[in-house]
Amino acid sequence: MALATANLHSILHTTFGYTTFRPLQEECIRAVLNKEDAVLIMPTGGGKSLCYQIPAMVLSGLTVVVSPLISLMMDQVRQLKALGVEAEVLNSSLTFEEYNMNKTLVRTGQTKLLFLAPETLMKPDVLDLLSEVQLDCLTIDEAHCISDWGHDFRPEYRQLKDVRKRFPQAVCLAMTATATPRVRQDIKDNLHLQSAPEFLVSFNRPNLFYEVIPKASPINQTIDFLKRFRHQSGIIYCFSRKQVDALTAELKKEKFSVLPYHAGLNDRVRARNQERFIRDDVQIMVATIAFGMGINKPNVRFVVHFDLPKNVESYYQETGRAGRDGLPAHCLLLFGYGDIRKIRFFIDQKEDEQQQRVAQMHLNAIVHYAENETCRRIPLIRYFGEAYETLRCGGCDNCVNPREADFDMTLAARKLLTCIYQTGQRFGATHVIDVLRGSRAQKVLNYLHEELEVHGVGKEFTARQWQFMLRQLVQKEILRKEEEYGVLKLTPASFEILKNGKTVQGFPPPAEAIKSKAVRKKAVTDYDETLFEVLRKKRKQLADQKNLPPYVIFPDKTLIEMSAIKPQTKQDLAGIFGIGEKKLQTYGKVFLEEINNYVK
Repeated sequence: MALATANLHSILHTTFGYTTFRPLQEECIRAVLNKEDAVLIMPTGGGKSLCYQIPAMVLSGLTVVVSPLISLMMDQVRQLKALGVEAEVLNSSLTFEEYNMNKTLVRTGQTKLLFLAPETLMKPDVLDLLSEVQLDCLTIDEAHCISDWGHDFRPEYRQLKDVRKRFPQAVCLAMTATATPRVRQDIKDNLHLQSAPEFLVSFNRPNLFYEVIPKASPINQTIDFLKRFRHQSGIIYCFSRKQVDALTAELKKEKFSVLPYHAGLNDRVRARNQERFIRDDVQIMVATIAFGMGINKPNVRFVVHFDLPKNVESYYQETGRAGRDGLPAHCLLLFGYGDIRKIRFFIDQKEDEQQQRVAQMHLNAIVHYAENETCRRIPLIRYFGEAYETLRCGGCDNCVNPREADFDMTLAARKLLTCIYQTGQRFGATHVIDVLRGSRAQKVLNYLHEELEVHGVGKEFTARQWQFMLRQLVQKEILRKEEEYGVLKLTPASFEILKNGKTVQGFPPPAEAIKSKAVRKKAVTDYDETLFEVLRKKRKQLADQKNLPPYVIFPDKTLIEMSAIKPQTKQDLAGIFGIGEKKLQTYGKVFLEEINNYVK
């Protein structure tokens, strides 16, 4: 029998050029060869591909690999063919003739590996083709896409369970680099893999150095950082295409070897830029998250997040593209609170309430990571359900330059815990902080929480400062935050503080100057760019209706100041540059509605 005689180490060495397997690779391969379904959770760069490539070479029939991105499939096929392994793709990038030729290669047994997107796999002609051959293995890459609790949910992945039923003889290998315990359970439930062994490799990448710095002058901060990595490969991730283009232009001025990558470029340009980066013809790729999936470039020495990622999974996956050769690499995140507002704006655009809730949970987790003052690896690795107990990793900014937790949080903690208790342990952080700060928001009034003793006792701190301290209490397990709805609950440690007088030391909340209008009006540079775009579109709409140039409604300077201050009343609006009584009466209401909707 092939699997009894196959010398896996020989294939590993002769075909792939490796002398030893990485952790759990061989165990997973042997499970697949024994026709045991399996779930493989292995970090980016850990060697997942070998776990289906070697079985495909040993098994007599066909191995199908489901993959979400064409670029990933083409990269894999190119690499395999260079190794002498017969592999093909079926996807929309092929001509009619190429598509039919590849079907013929599958039908006649001349290819061992077939890469497909889930949409292609569900096509009747492809399902009929697979029914004509011996399908031995169904590999589902990026299996986290099955779960709507994951960061990259794709509904078409849910249909893969039907393919499993249609081909019960095929062993199923589900694999991903990023999956929390909840997502792993979703994968198992959806694909009926409840009894399948789970091969879980540690999420720790010891060669990566993690650093987070406050975003102040991001372009200058990035340039200073890049000067330490002259002539080395790296990736810079930005939130938007516009930011990618702007940063690329700035870096070119500074004589860096750099190219852009985002969905706004045509396919040919994107492919050429990616190819030049892979071939080391260019050192730096400035990209949106569209870049990097399936790119097996081992010598990426740094990854910069110019903007805050939407979730921990994306951050982990993108930083994981650095140091795949096992040598040291640096991961820098520029953290600014304006980025949180941008992400929240896009969350608010989601129509599905469940998707909004999941996205907000993901955002909370990445903010918690960025604000964390202890070892970076603790929140990062524990997020994926792995026990990580090392207090000083020596490979992050907080461990190399530790700060002392010398801020007495006791009084603030007592106020916060009392407020949670008095509101019945039924609410999330936003509502609790609103009550503490004396808000008369409709939700506060609806529950009569303006009548509580704690209403307004926390005005000495801003909402952001309360959030910062609250996250520390959750991290210390003095508070518990329910995963799904973010409801705050007291713990036994809470009552030690409330009843027994226990003190709490923590890190001081970030300084936040109280801004007067006079200060605001001097020079507004820190404004909410997403809100500015919302107001600019509204201005254009009004200008078109009145057949006026937009600047006649309000100049940009006025919109920028609105975006920085976020006025809530006409009185607030009256103090802003460029708004006299006439414009206040004519346009005040409509702009206040836009701002209030955005803030909500």
